[in-house]
Amino acid sequence: MKKNYENEIQTLLTKMTIEEKVGQLQQCGPSLVGAFDVSFEELVNMVYDGRISKADFQNMMSTAKQDFHEEDLKAGRIGSYNGLNDAKTANDLQKIAVTETRLGIPLLFGYDVIHGYRTVTPIPLAESCAWEPELWERTARIAAEEATAGGVHMTFAPMVDVSRDARWGRVSEGAGEDVLLSSKYGAAKVKGFQGDDLTKEDAMAACIKHFAGYGAAEAGKDYNRVDMSIQRLFEEYLPPFEACVRAGARAVMPAFNDINGIPCTVNSWLLTDVLRKQWGFDGMTISDANAIAECVTHGIAVDTADAAKQAIEAGLDMDMTSNAYSDSLVELITNGTVDEQVLDRAVADVLRVKFELGLFEHPYRTTEEREKVAMLKPAYRALAREAAEKSIVLLKNEGNLLPLKTGVRLGIAGELANNRGEMTGAWAIKADGEDCVSLVDACKAQGIDYIFMPEGTMVPEDCDVYIAAIGESKNLSGEAASRASIELPQEQINLLKKLVETGKPVIAVLFNGRPLAMPWVADNVHAIVEAWHPG
Repeated sequence: MKKNYENEIQTLLTKMTIEEKVGQLQQCGPSLVGAFDVSFEELVNMVYDGRISKADFQNMMSTAKQDFHEEDLKAGRIGSYNGLNDAKTANDLQKIAVTETRLGIPLLFGYDVIHGYRTVTPIPLAESCAWEPELWERTARIAAEEATAGGVHMTFAPMVDVSRDARWGRVSEGAGEDVLLSSKYGAAKVKGFQGDDLTKEDAMAACIKHFAGYGAAEAGKDYNRVDMSIQRLFEEYLPPFEACVRAGARAVMPAFNDINGIPCTVNSWLLTDVLRKQWGFDGMTISDANAIAECVTHGIAVDTADAAKQAIEAGLDMDMTSNAYSDSLVELITNGTVDEQVLDRAVADVLRVKFELGLFEHPYRTTEEREKVAMLKPAYRALAREAAEKSIVLLKNEGNLLPLKTGVRLGIAGELANNRGEMTGAWAIKADGEDCVSLVDACKAQGIDYIFMPEGTMVPEDCDVYIAAIGESKNLSGEAASRASIELPQEQINLLKKLVETGKPVIAVLFNGRPLAMPWVADNVHAIVEAWHPG
């Protein structure tokens, strides 16, 4: 039975100044400070636009230092951080919050643990193909055990957006197009992340996202508008969120998009009427990154102060990194534009989750020693392999070509066959690609007779069977990775044609983060294996 902390919350609220209350609603991301000719934000845009390469970006980042805004923290102006992933930093900042702020309120650390932390399991779209809630719960459990050892208290997952347009990049982060499957998947992940007791050191709060309709963004374009009937919204897009709330999820993230003209970030019908009044949710809500300030871009707010007013009155508790609350709320409360009771309600929601996580009694929930021994345990890797095996889908098997007979000589083609880092997929932030196993690695380890052919090389004729690793690199799916076409690149089709022309059996193995259109492949190769990005 969940403990009631309302008396403690109200007692603490009576001691807090308006500035300290607003501070509890500020989630801060560490700023990067380096020798950049442009702002960090513009630097990120340059990577997305292709103006600089990711390698150049990484070189610049290697000289950058992180600014954790310790002076703001000491003044009580920060209640949470995101993007931190090591125990020492988390404990150092937590010590400042607990020992150097007036009221000693502990920090809440959030992180995107989407499909594993250090041990990476298959992308959610892949893992949903296992049709096994017990497996989904187990993989979420090991993610929580590793992430909490690294100082994480809350994950911005699961993503339960029903998504039916494969052009949308974030289709990789959820369970796909089926409402029931998405509901079962999300509920299992919530239970796995949170465990049976949130106060345990290896439990972290689940923040379900993106509430709601994000997967229906028009034309599959990320951040685009959503225009649909309320009936369709309730029948096809809201059920997975309700299932996660019923499973006990303690946080909800509104979506970037609008629904029928009202951005979810400032949508009181969605955040208050549906979420809290109809479903009885009593956890905390948190914006997506910079989403409150972006309501000005949406055109529904005249400036960030107006956006802050609309957001908090709609039921949005915590501001992720836009600074709209920290810049505007004190004045809005002081001059009476926003009722202080509205502020108190939001602060109470945040404090409630902190109490439920046991942070007031045990603010330091991990140690550097625990972090060292928690990652990539053999049992975790075994579970990741089990999940990958159960996620793989056999799409075609002409003449029962698979499983292959022992002793065959393989010709392995395609750059994806020998690139370990591509196996992780999008949102594997803490992963080291060198821990992965490529198709070529696996053949070598098992003593299989093979020849590896990168794309564009001559095709050896002394092979019995050819395997072509095709699909898409991991940076082609995920956030801000929408595609106009979901067809295979022509060079991959050309490679397959060369292999088929030999007259030998050809197997296409897909590594990808979304469904792909490949009619020629379906008609001409002998077997097709959907391996996804398997982790």
